[in-house]
Amino acid sequence: MAKKRRKAAKKKNVGKKKETVKRKKKISRSGWSATEIAQLKKLFANNSTSSIAGQLKRTVKSVGQKASRLRLKKSKRYMKTLGRV
Repeated sequence: MAKKRRKAAKKKNVGKKKETVKRKKKISRSGWSATEIAQLKKLFANNSTSSIAGQLKRTVKSVGQKASRLRLKKSKRYMKTLGRV
């Protein structure tokens, strides 16, 4: 049944031009510089991950992953301001 549908769909599209979809370019970076790592270590404990990402011009996800790899933690005082701990 599914094969018949695919064949019918292919027949309908014969002669039609495919539409191209523009995609956003990904920002590619090779790695973290020593100054970026130093800044991340300095800021991570008492600032939000999103604000740090903005300062470093990186994604929130990449900042969180790098902090995790470096075993950085948020301070207890910062966590209290968020209502945690």
